[in-house]
Order: sequence, then structure tokens, then C-alpha cells
Amino acid sequence: MQRIRIRFSRGEKLKFISHLDIMRLWQRALHRAGIPLAYTEGFSPHPRISLATPLAVGVTSQSELMDVFCAKWVSPHSFTTAVSQQLPPGIQILQVNMVAPTLPSLQSQVSHTEYEVETETDKDQAAIKAALASLLSLEELPWHHQRDTGTRNYDLRALIDNLWLVDWHRGHCTIGMKLRCDSSGSGRPEQVAAALEFSHPTSIRRTKLILKTS
Repeated sequence: MQRIRIRFSRGEKLKFISHLDIMRLWQRALHRAGIPLAYTEGFSPHPRISLATPLAVGVTSQSELMDVFCAKWVSPHSFTTAVSQQLPPGIQILQVNMVAPTLPSLQSQVSHTEYEVETETDKDQAAIKAALASLLSLEELPWHHQRDTGTRNYDLRALIDNLWLVDWHRGHCTIGMKLRCDSSGSGRPEQVAAALEFSHPTSIRRTKLILKTS
């Protein structure tokens, strides 16, 4: 059995597609490309395809990761050529390589995610850098998030690894964020922006997925 890891981008045209629909899109593309997928065992077998971590609706990315298990060997070049022809505008395969089938699940390997968050602001560069430093200096930051099941209370500071100013021009800025993303919790960039007292982001891009083994 072969395990192929794909890094791909997801652009503006598909940023409002749900995680479930993205999985269906990939399954259709792989089937149409003739990729010999491996299937799970049991009464309801399904293709062994897994994304590293769901991408929130409305967020673009240049760093998504997906593992595909194949029943027969396929070269990375052949895989890229065949599948790319079946993908819609908005998704682009950036890299394909083989990884050991025995590695832990891709989801369990993710430790952090990085984002670039664009937002409107009336602050100058010095004030923005001071706000970032102030938040990072906190030992904890009590936060709550409303869910369908009720209110979830947690420490937002524990989910923030680093913050930095990527770009600034009058009225707008781009903030870089490295946030925790594992089984114990995942940082959400729009909540970090709110904690910094910025307006709702005009754009959020996931720029990197960091694995525990990398």
C-alpha cells in the first residue's frame, strides 16, 4: 500500500465551501483521475483520504495537507498530472510526495497553524506592535466562545504561540499569527483579532501547517 501526501492551495473561489464538500470534491477528482484508492474494511468501506485539519469557511490557504492511500503504486508526477486535470478552479496541487504508510494519522501530527490576517485599523505601526507585545506578555487571557451546545470558556493566550506585523499601510494592516492546533485546543484567528481590538478581518489566509515531526 502507498501513502501519498499532497500539499495544495485553496483560493477565493472555494473559500465558502464546507469541509464535507471539499472532501467530496477530492473524492470525485481522484475517481475521475483513475487513482487506485485504498478503502477501509467493514460493511461500509470508504476511500482512505484524510485532511490534516479542517479549514474554516471563508478562509483561503496556501498550505493544506492531505494524505491519500493507494492500493497500487502511483508516481508523484503521474498523480499530479492526472488529478490536476480533474480539479476545479480554486484548488491547485503544489507538491506531492510519498510518506511511510506506518506514520501516525496526519490529523494527529498537526501541532500549529500560521495565518496572515488582514484587517482595517486606525492604529499606526508602533501602536500595532505595542498591542501585539502586550497580548503576548499576558500569562492568560480568559475567553469564551458560543456554540450550539452552549458557551465554551477557555484561555485564549494558551492557544497563541506568536504574533507579528507582516504589513501596514494607512487604514489597513496584516498580522501574522502562529496558533496552536492539536487535540487540546485550536486557536481561531478571528478571535485573536478581536482580542487585539481590531475590526472583523477582511481576509484570513492559512499560510502554514506545522507538524510535530517537521
